[in-house]
Amino acid sequence: MKNIAIIGASGYTGAQITSLIDADANLSVQGLYVSENSLDKGRKLADLYPIYSHMHYALSPLTAEAKASIVAQADGVVLATEHSVSLELAAEFYNQGLAVFDLSGAYRFADAEQYPKWYGFEHTQPEVLANAVYGLAEWNAEQIKQTKMIAVPGCYPTASLTALKPLKALLTSSYPVINAVSGVTGAGRKAQLHTSFCEVSLTPYGVLGHRHQPEIATQLGQEVIFTPHLGNFKRGILATITVQLKPGTTEADVAKAYSVYDNSPIVTVKHNQFPKVDDVVLTPNCHLGWKFDASSGYLVVASAIDNLMKGAASQGLQCIKIHFDV
Repeated sequence: MKNIAIIGASGYTGAQITSLIDADANLSVQGLYVSENSLDKGRKLADLYPIYSHMHYALSPLTAEAKASIVAQADGVVLATEHSVSLELAAEFYNQGLAVFDLSGAYRFADAEQYPKWYGFEHTQPEVLANAVYGLAEWNAEQIKQTKMIAVPGCYPTASLTALKPLKALLTSSYPVINAVSGVTGAGRKAQLHTSFCEVSLTPYGVLGHRHQPEIATQLGQEVIFTPHLGNFKRGILATITVQLKPGTTEADVAKAYSVYDNSPIVTVKHNQFPKVDDVVLTPNCHLGWKFDASSGYLVVASAIDNLMKGAASQGLQCIKIHFDV
């Protein structure tokens, strides 16, 4: 039994991963924590999310005493916190021997020079960053086992990379074009005008400047054109990706490339059938559907995930279970 602390448990992803850890027979919740100035401190998680009424955990402030109890009692810590907060907390717990599973973007780039541009801060933890592994569970399992600093991928990169990485050897130098739509929960729980009920609408945002573009490009090893969209639904991501494949590529080559997922309990691949967001919502699954036009050399692949599950919490759980071999 591995004991896991969750920091930032009052947010959507923090609450979601708490429910997953609570339900896992090989894991236990050491405690739930929020910042010392959070309005939610002292409240029960079920008061914020009645869907979790079967759980009776309270949200404790992350005091110095709380940190000491985490170090003494926990095997691992989940950070569902702001990027700049995770930057320091991850190093603090990592340096005291805990396995850290960071749901923020604070350790996703190996290159420290990327952080000022994309996250607005200088990366102050080079030694910890040097040991961080990108937690794309289906692709980096061996590295996840070996390190105690796991950077859980972003939601859009998870959907996009799961679709694109099998095709890497077949790609030309043309940039893959990714158009992806996410549910409103991707914007977080904090109230914002553009995500309010009366304002939310299907619209692109972060055009040619979203921080997930370089994350996808770095992990794919090839530049991409990425355009995210806000959808008028609660949760889920659908990414539709157009790529040019090398001359002479056949449908059989594409099918062989995607056979890497044949034994995956998480990723399902279909030819000439395309996924729906509703089919993956509230699940840890990724559904892929592809079609190839041999005459033009273009392939379209669609990838559907739940942004709070495979795009965050359930992939975090995958990383925990891989790391601890439970």
